[in-house]
Amino acid sequence: MRTILRLFNLLFLLVVLAVVGSAVWAYRAFDATGPAAAETTVVIERGIGVRDIAATLHDAGVIGEPLVFLAGVRLYAAGRPLKAGEYLFPARLSMREVMQQMIDGTTVMHRLTVAEGLTSAEIVALVAGCPELAGEAPKAPPADGTLLPETYFFSRGDTRAELIARMQKAMTEKLAELWQRRDASVALKDPADAVTLASIVEKETGVAAERPHVAAVFFNRLAQNMPLQSDPTVIYALTSGKGPLNRALTHADLQTASPYNTYVNAGLPPGPIANPGRASIEAVLHPLTSKDLYFVADGSGGHVFAETLEEHNRNVARWRQVQKQQADDAAKGQSAD
Repeated sequence: MRTILRLFNLLFLLVVLAVVGSAVWAYRAFDATGPAAAETTVVIERGIGVRDIAATLHDAGVIGEPLVFLAGVRLYAAGRPLKAGEYLFPARLSMREVMQQMIDGTTVMHRLTVAEGLTSAEIVALVAGCPELAGEAPKAPPADGTLLPETYFFSRGDTRAELIARMQKAMTEKLAELWQRRDASVALKDPADAVTLASIVEKETGVAAERPHVAAVFFNRLAQNMPLQSDPTVIYALTSGKGPLNRALTHADLQTASPYNTYVNAGLPPGPIANPGRASIEAVLHPLTSKDLYFVADGSGGHVFAETLEEHNRNVARWRQVQKQQADDAAKGQSAD
């Protein structure tokens, strides 16, 4: 009987030692250097459990023992969930460090840059074509002028609808901020008019320093009840903001019957023709002090401004000479080829 009891005690001791030894080994393994020899990107899908996460990390070579990782998470995560997303794990990361990165949700950040002057339809198309986003893009684009152009950061799996909503929120907040700091002399009745005029300024010039000057010209025209005569508004009337016109405007285009055609209608069009950036909004809220009523391209990417029609006509004549010279040079280049 004593022999059996001794054998039982010995067996029990061996089991205890094995359990303790395994626990010590697992503890050390959880904090040991990981097997990944280089940075490794892993996508953890939403809705999967810790066991599937461990298997995914093991298959990617980030961890060596899925069961140790599973036990460690259950022991040390203390109820804090591992977040889904796209992760870039540094080389040799321990399982504890992998767990902590996933608890913190430190995922790979992607970026989408929305250029100033795009229409809402063009922005929605840009968002729809971004492969890291999930979900459907809005079937009907938001109204033009309601999305703020800038660079947006997001994680893989964020939805297209969420990103569009962020753009709308950003525009609402930025416009409210800028409107509160506008010049007292600005003759605009509300922020909506500011966005409408800013969208025209945005499309008229890509030269940042010119924007307050262009805004001043339009304010001077509005004050004298002169048509704004902005080509981009005619393009918008012809395309409904769905994309570029891809051809030069004709004299017939300038007679297009549309409330957006500022050649045949005085005042502002009924709404924005694009989504202006912050700089263009600031330009119409802080315009240059000027008496100029006209501007035309100068051939170098900018514009030349004039106070009188006579001066403007001379500037137009010079611009046409530049255009002719550019056409001649292009023709010579093609013939040489």
